[in-house]
Amino acid sequence: MDRFVCVNCRGRAFHFECAVAVMQSRGILRGLIHRLKYNGELWLAEPLGDLLEQGLADERLAEEEFDAVVPVPLHPLRRREREFNQAEILGRELARRRGWLFLEALQRTRYTLTQTHFDRARRMQNLRDAFSMQRNAAVQGKHLLLVDDVLTTGSTLDECARVLLEAGAQSVHALTVARG
Repeated sequence: MDRFVCVNCRGRAFHFECAVAVMQSRGILRGLIHRLKYNGELWLAEPLGDLLEQGLADERLAEEEFDAVVPVPLHPLRRREREFNQAEILGRELARRRGWLFLEALQRTRYTLTQTHFDRARRMQNLRDAFSMQRNAAVQGKHLLLVDDVLTTGSTLDECARVLLEAGAQSVHALTVARG
């Protein structure tokens, strides 16, 4: 698997150990992600889960032993609009395949504008203090795999990782189906 280093990320410190995005969000893959996310075609979790599982072969993840898979949460209002969280669907699929614990450790506490049209600085500002820990989510000392559908600037994953580490997680690695 080719190792891609994002120009947007070079020289920037993140709270996660690494973020692996399996493919670029273009063409057919972008369409599949949109069909899952916006059309509710939940059957796409299986083929997209295949891609996530391929991402585990990346040298930065291959030797890691994860205690749990944690999805990036949606705000309750957005979840109500969509009726599901695509990161949760993908994370559950990966956890099921690997026999790993699935842990909804995070909650989105502040409604944020969609990140799709923001630059890196605006994304970071938009997400500041947008996440917190779920009550009774035990992450102390755990090695966590944070899962989302698309990685663009890394701001969402970074803020989630920050919250998990502050709550006592030992490490946080991130995995997404695509990079935008």
